[in-house]
Amino acid sequence: MTLTPDFYSYPQTELASAELDGDWVQLGWPDGLTLRAHRFWLTENTPGRGFDRTSRESIIDPSAIADQSRLSFADVSKDGSLHLTWVDGEQAMLHPGWLRHVADGKHRPGSYLPTRQQWDTSVISEPPTTNGSRVLEDSAVMYHWLSDLARYGVARMTQTPTDRSFVKNLAAKIGPLRSTNFGSTFTVEAKVERDSTAYTGLNLGQHTDLPTRETPPGFQFLHCVENTVAGGWSRMTDGEAIVAELIEHHPEAYAALTDLHWIFFNRSPDCDHRWSGPMIDHGGPDQPLTLRAFYPVRAFPDMAEGDIPRAYAAMKVFSDLAHDDRFQMRFPFTPGDIVGFDNRRVLHGRDAFAPSEGSRVLRGMYIDQDEVYSTLRVLGRSLA
Repeated sequence: MTLTPDFYSYPQTELASAELDGDWVQLGWPDGLTLRAHRFWLTENTPGRGFDRTSRESIIDPSAIADQSRLSFADVSKDGSLHLTWVDGEQAMLHPGWLRHVADGKHRPGSYLPTRQQWDTSVISEPPTTNGSRVLEDSAVMYHWLSDLARYGVARMTQTPTDRSFVKNLAAKIGPLRSTNFGSTFTVEAKVERDSTAYTGLNLGQHTDLPTRETPPGFQFLHCVENTVAGGWSRMTDGEAIVAELIEHHPEAYAALTDLHWIFFNRSPDCDHRWSGPMIDHGGPDQPLTLRAFYPVRAFPDMAEGDIPRAYAAMKVFSDLAHDDRFQMRFPFTPGDIVGFDNRRVLHGRDAFAPSEGSRVLRGMYIDQDEVYSTLRVLGRSLA
């Protein structure tokens, strides 16, 4: 079997044709799909010559781009692989299934991940739920839960252990924790001395965490250790659905939310994080949506004076939609529940509760999107 430049297995999707055309090789499959591949790219992805056989990483520095990568011949071998010959006489085979996955676009960042599904409460009225009693032992359980998380931006597990160390044990199966000024893990409970409104029994409006950062954490996980209070139900809203609603029905508000900047600033004796950006931040091409929507740390308008009234008006439209029952799900936390959600996409909040009438203890952590998606791809590969 021809070695490929990664650790996936590919079917032997045989080539029908391979034609050398100057610096390019034109590839074709029997169903009519084609791929035009540059000679240097093909060289980079040739076992031994272009990539290390053990690490599967490229071994050619770009400064070495030279005539040695010129091809003298390209054709299809008997088993349907790509057969290449270089001007120095070296020959090699490239796996046709690996080439086909590139032609199919399955090499892109979204590959091997579930298709994101926008939702409102007519689609899902509570988080998609998995029995998590064996999540640390059964990779299929982890894969199912993370698949829901990637698809909807929110997913719940039930019946997990209620000890406080569980979040760290779970993180060990997913990826490195994203440490913040709240630590690598944190406990959400009412406190007299506090550095966040999260540590109260107050109602918390729909928001995303840490908009004060250049790149806010990707996923947040909250594990219920104890809950004996009345109230305190959690609330989730799909920001992608809110953005779609704004574009269709409130275009002026959408323009203000994407164009006008606010300075987000965490007021703390021990740290001073600040970032200026719009509430709806689309970033660059292929970058994920980032919502910056936490009113306790939205500190200063960073815009022309004449834009401030429409910025506040647009923000109210955004918040009204985020709290609308069409978009906002509500659910209680039961001990043993752990809810993960995309902190840059899904707005979360909490109903008020009386701390003097019981105890509500959640253990939390952040893990960046890169780590969650990497784990999901690797789990999918191993289960396949």
